[in-house]
Amino acid sequence: MPEGHTLHRLARLHQRRFAGAPVAVSSPQGRFSDSAAAVDGRVLRRTSVWGKHLFHHYVGGPIVHVHLGLYGTFTEWARSADTPLPEPVGQVRMRMVGAEYGTDLRGPTVCEVIDEGQVSDVVARLGPDPLRNDADPAWAWARIAKSRRPIGALLMDQTVIAGVGNVYRSELLFRHRIDPYRTGQRISDAEFNAAWTDLVALMKIGLRGGKIIVVHPEHDHGPPSYRPGRPRTYVYRRAGEPCRVCGATIHTATLDGRNVFWCPTCQV
Repeated sequence: MPEGHTLHRLARLHQRRFAGAPVAVSSPQGRFSDSAAAVDGRVLRRTSVWGKHLFHHYVGGPIVHVHLGLYGTFTEWARSADTPLPEPVGQVRMRMVGAEYGTDLRGPTVCEVIDEGQVSDVVARLGPDPLRNDADPAWAWARIAKSRRPIGALLMDQTVIAGVGNVYRSELLFRHRIDPYRTGQRISDAEFNAAWTDLVALMKIGLRGGKIIVVHPEHDHGPPSYRPGRPRTYVYRRAGEPCRVCGATIHTATLDGRNVFWCPTCQV
C-alpha cells in the first residue's frame, strides 16, 4: 500500500497538470460512471491530502475521494489536441483528461464523489498527517501514551497517525531503537518527540524525491535493497539478514495482520 508521501506527490502532480481548467472525467470500466458524470467538464479547483486519502475539489462543490488501498495506481500520459486518446488498458475506474495530460486510475479501494461534510467525516476518523502544516503531534501522543497496544501497531493505525505505512513504521522504530512490541504506555515523551520529528523529516525526503530514504550514510553499504532500484533499508523486508549496525539477525513477525521487521539487539 502506498505510504503518505506518495499521495502528497500525486496531489501536487494533479494540481500542476489539471487544476484551474475544465477536466474531462469518465469511467471506462463503468463502475464510476454516474459519479464521473457529476464532475465531468468542471474546473478542478484544487487537490488535498490527509494521510492516504486524496481529494480532488471541483468548482461547484463536488469532491472526488480516492483511497488507493493495496492495488490502486494512477498512470499518467501526455496528450495533444490532434492525437486520439489512448485506449484504456485494463480496468480503468476513472480517467481524467486535461489539455496536455491524462491519467488513468486502476484498482482503488475507494473512488467516490462526496461533499465537504463527508470530507470532514473522513478526516475526523484520522490522526495527524506528518506532511500537513496543521499536523498536531500532541493529538497522536495523547492516544499513544495511554495505550496498551504495541507501538508497532499504533504507528500503522491511521486513526493515530495518518499516512504511515509498513516501511516507515519498521524503519522509524529501528532508527530510534524501539522494539515494535513495546506498548504505547512505555514510550517516553522524549522518545515520541524525537521519533515524530524524524518521521516528518523522512516523509519530506520521500515527498521531494519520491523514494523512502532511511539509512544513514555511514550504514549505506553491505547487502543490497529488498528490491532493485530501491534505497537500502535497515530492517524492512530484511528478515534473516544481518543488521547493518550490530550484525544480529533481523527478525520478522505478523503484527495486526502486517509483517513487522526489527533487530532484536538494537531495538529494546
